[in-house]
Amino acid sequence: MVRKVMRLPAVLEATGWAKPTLYTKITDGKFPKGTKLDPDARAVVWFEDEVEAFQKAAVIAAAVAA
Repeated sequence: MVRKVMRLPAVLEATGWAKPTLYTKITDGKFPKGTKLDPDARAVVWFEDEVEAFQKAAVIAAAVAA
């Protein structure tokens, strides 16, 4: 199975966050850390299924808190 990946602009669009907010959430352990598919490259990607799982959990947490 091939996992779909998202580059930074797609992650920012999906979350609605600014870049500093994204990296703060990653540092705080509240959002999945990006992955380098090639250790020699600079490009970082996020797996689409992990971003979707985060979004689903956030919606559930918000519904429970309400």
